[in-house]
Amino acid sequence: MVKFAVICASNMNRSMEAHFQLQARGYNIQSFGTGSAVRLPGPTPTQPNIYSFGTPYNQIYTELTSQDVNLYTRNGLIAMLERNRKVKKAPQRFHDESAFYDVIFTCEERVFDAVCEELLNRAGVNSRPVHVINIDIEDNHKDAAVGAKTIIELARQIIASKDLESDMDRIIEDVQNKMPHPLLYTVGFY
Repeated sequence: MVKFAVICASNMNRSMEAHFQLQARGYNIQSFGTGSAVRLPGPTPTQPNIYSFGTPYNQIYTELTSQDVNLYTRNGLIAMLERNRKVKKAPQRFHDESAFYDVIFTCEERVFDAVCEELLNRAGVNSRPVHVINIDIEDNHKDAAVGAKTIIELARQIIASKDLESDMDRIIEDVQNKMPHPLLYTVGFY
């Protein structure tokens, strides 16, 4: 079975929407972030809510609902956290992950760059390839849902492939022509 990972900056919105949808379809999926901390909108643009990776979604949910449930309901954070806590316990950071994945989906170019850099830093000592595909998704709830559809289409075609090494360029081109998101692709090594 193909092991997938999906990664955004904070493991909150884009990666978790894709994780939720892929998991519901029975895919072997995990999700991560690449940031130094989990950043969520706060009461003002200059006052974000910042959490360490590993802080349980339940704890974040409880804290935000006690601060200003109306604000965080209006901006979608409450619904997002309700979804997230059904999927897994807490946001995780990719740099702290030691498992191998066959395909990694990233949700923006800077995350793609961070994942590729992390793979390079690991020095490919296992000589195990990993396909890294970036789907450029705006970080809002609507675009996260649309982006998840692009990731699902990629995953569907990847699973259907009999020879992924030979088929990957065709899969990328086909999905790029069907879906609204710009894609980047490379092969990294564990």
